[in-house]
Amino acid sequence: MDWREMAACLGRDPDLFFPVGNSNSGATLMQITEAKAVCRRCPVVEQCLNWAVKAVSVDGIWGGTTEVERRAMRKRMVRRSQNNAANAARSLQRPSDGLDSAKHHVPQN
Repeated sequence: MDWREMAACLGRDPDLFFPVGNSNSGATLMQITEAKAVCRRCPVVEQCLNWAVKAVSVDGIWGGTTEVERRAMRKRMVRRSQNNAANAARSLQRPSDGLDSAKHHVPQN
């Protein structure tokens, strides 16, 4: 069974999940809050959010998030991935024996 068939939003008015207007206006904020409340009760909210994050340009409320929130998530994921890659590259440049040459000076006779 596809995750969308188990979604809490199934059968709800789709307009609820696609707020129109200024995202800072009272009516739009109330609509976003109501849509997110449905998502909080959804058994497949994680699958929905994963789909929306991977799909990139998806309008509306998906997985309990707005487009702006998902965009911020993607940016954090990219930064985290870049940091992980940089850390991996640095670890490859370190001596493989784990010895710090400054601490393990061999005394001369």
